[in-house]
Amino acid sequence: MNGFTSPLLVPVLIVVLLILSQAIKMVNEYERVVIFRLGRLSGVKGPGIFLIIPIIDRAAKIDLRVVTIDVPKQAVITKDNVTVEVDAVVYYKVVEPGAAITQVENYMFATSTLSQTTLRDVLGQMELDQVLSERENINMEIQELLDASTDPWGIKVTGVTIRDVLLPETMRRAIAKQAEAEREKRARIILAEGEYQAAQRMKDAAFLYQDTPTAIKLRELQTLAEIAREKNLIVVTPSGAVETGNIAALSKAVTERKEQV
Repeated sequence: MNGFTSPLLVPVLIVVLLILSQAIKMVNEYERVVIFRLGRLSGVKGPGIFLIIPIIDRAAKIDLRVVTIDVPKQAVITKDNVTVEVDAVVYYKVVEPGAAITQVENYMFATSTLSQTTLRDVLGQMELDQVLSERENINMEIQELLDASTDPWGIKVTGVTIRDVLLPETMRRAIAKQAEAEREKRARIILAEGEYQAAQRMKDAAFLYQDTPTAIKLRELQTLAEIAREKNLIVVTPSGAVETGNIAALSKAVTERKEQV
């Protein structure tokens, strides 16, 4: 009997080891395994070591880490009929492994395709100025729409970022002209505001000089002192004593005298 058992022991052990190797499974902390028993969803296993029934059970491994989708450039026509090329980055992760396997054929491809169509739909409802200036709001709107659409698949969209907006060359020149005109307008407004404030101050000063005649005389002397520092020829006459023509004639005579000397 022992002689008959010994030759069968080795094949039996080999079969048992093969069965155990197929039955014992192990997954990492960030992974889960969806078990199908005879075609029906049996449950989700992991992390760590667990057992399945070979041949009867089928296992599908799911990664729970955040996945990054690089959405390629999409040609989008905005609400004001401007064609722009936009690319974005979408971040998502699987939160329900069972739904990710049973509710959609390929959740990675489906999420990537849905991201492209949602990006085009959202930007197509906005004008160019909104696309360029309201990126944060656009990111939030796209994320909410994607999250609502992928929720039945057991997928959570954690973030969306519009990376680049490429404009046609003609539109770039138009925007540059618009920005230049806007800066010119601001410069003129600032200059006019400065003139207004200066005129207001001069008006206030005139009222002060009107109430205090001595102040205007002191200001006149101060001005003459400043001119004298530059060693220029000045003619000082009492206010109202000499007419303008006489002052001009006197200045011309002094100049001719200097030339003769």
